[in-house]
Amino acid sequence: MTQKPVALTLGEPAGIGGEISLKAWKVLRHELPFFLIADANYLRSLAAQSGQPIKVIANPAEATSVMPDALPVLDHPLPSPVAGGMPNAKNAAEVVAMIKRAVVLTQSGQACALTTNPIHKKALQDGAGFAFPGHTEYLASLANITRPIMMLSAPELRVVPVTIHIPISKVPKILDATLLEQTIRVTHKAMIADLGINTPRIAVAGLNPHAGEEGAMGNEEIDFITPTLEKLRAEGMNLAGPMSADTMFHASARSRYDLAICMYHDQALIPIKTLNFSAGVNTTLGLPFIRTSPDHGTAFDIVGQNIADPLSLIEALRTANDMAKHRGTI
Repeated sequence: MTQKPVALTLGEPAGIGGEISLKAWKVLRHELPFFLIADANYLRSLAAQSGQPIKVIANPAEATSVMPDALPVLDHPLPSPVAGGMPNAKNAAEVVAMIKRAVVLTQSGQACALTTNPIHKKALQDGAGFAFPGHTEYLASLANITRPIMMLSAPELRVVPVTIHIPISKVPKILDATLLEQTIRVTHKAMIADLGINTPRIAVAGLNPHAGEEGAMGNEEIDFITPTLEKLRAEGMNLAGPMSADTMFHASARSRYDLAICMYHDQALIPIKTLNFSAGVNTTLGLPFIRTSPDHGTAFDIVGQNIADPLSLIEALRTANDMAKHRGTI
């Protein structure tokens, strides 16, 4: 391996990030290079329990040569000891600093992409005044991006929700032609540049049951969803919809598009998590750098039991690496 490595952040230290990072290294050690930004002493204790080797590196350039023999760790000390399953707000500022450090390394070209392990938002809010709903919004702020786009992907399906972490009651108030158009444009561009799909086929769900049924069940489709799609089709985009969400996720329907745009969080996430709960990957589109993440949380309830499934992280690292090849940052 001679390519640049992927930067991986530990996420919440008391969660499963360390365990699944070690397991991911075991699977990917001869496939692609990555390094973990983490407290080296803490990682040594985890590695000793699992019998897997780690090696502290001085800079990302060392990761590629180290990768076949040990998990490369870029040391980032934490101020307080880590107790599995018990988040410590005293470590919050350094957890956030790890993310920022990884972004700097990626933007400077020392890493080809960024993958993030799950964080615990409450601990970050309590200990570091973290003012963001999650990783996506924080990374967007670092990149001066006002509207980040979240894509969830698995082998069976890719989905993008137009609105993300807001109550369902607020969706009709926030959803409009401008937001929809921006989401489709960013997604379309990323599918070409980052996914290597030169002529993307995008299916767009309606907001209402049966896509409004010509106004009988809602007017959003008539008022702005259909006009927005017609405008973008006139520019050459291959867009289907608005489609009834209850008929667009079975196997035959999925075979006719490369990605589905959905109007709200659960409309997008329920089908992909039903189809493949273990291998989902969260990707932030529209950033000046590549970012992926496993599509699960910190899993405090299973920390220390050595049963955490690393598949989603493995796929997130693979996705980041593949996107770097398409974007040319490798």
